[in-house]
Amino acid sequence: MLNQIKLILKYFLVGILAIIPAVIVIQVLLLLAVLLRGFYRYIYDYFDSTFLTLMALTSFFAAITYIGYRISRFERVKMLHQIERLFNSIPMIRTIYRISKKLANLLGGKEKSMVKEIVMIEYPKEGIWTPAYVTNKAGDMLIVYVPTSPNPTSGFTVAVHRSKVRPSVMDLEAVTSFIVSVGVDLSQKEEFERLADLNPAGNK
Repeated sequence: MLNQIKLILKYFLVGILAIIPAVIVIQVLLLLAVLLRGFYRYIYDYFDSTFLTLMALTSFFAAITYIGYRISRFERVKMLHQIERLFNSIPMIRTIYRISKKLANLLGGKEKSMVKEIVMIEYPKEGIWTPAYVTNKAGDMLIVYVPTSPNPTSGFTVAVHRSKVRPSVMDLEAVTSFIVSVGVDLSQKEEFERLADLNPAGNK
């Protein structure tokens, strides 16, 4: 009986892991639907007209698409530049906006140069390795961001000496995929095989 329960729980866990990607996509779509529905109701309450509301939604979609096109082609939109200048003139807002923009650009892959390099560091103790993004440098000290699985946007930032890290051959996309997939997507296995040589058997 106990073995049957364990087997059922095993199948349940496998099923959960199998549907997680689909659930995440559905959650994102549901959130988008809620936002659009709220926007629709707001516009409809204002105009009291289905036609005008749909026109407003279409115009909004076209405007966002145009902004994306302009940024992709010309890297800057005049109106957004003016808004950015306004935010940068307000002390507290300036800091929040600057950090938010850098994080958004980093996660969107627009500013890959923000990641100086990918390294492996020993965390949470010696002999246990984890990938990290080098986001800044100060002499021989590296400022590294250590992401957590499966959400690379959560993690922590530490300063470590260059001698305490190992250069990685993985790029930003490979590391992010490795973290999000909790290690399932491992395109650079030789990376970790080399780390094994740094921790020979019997080395405590």
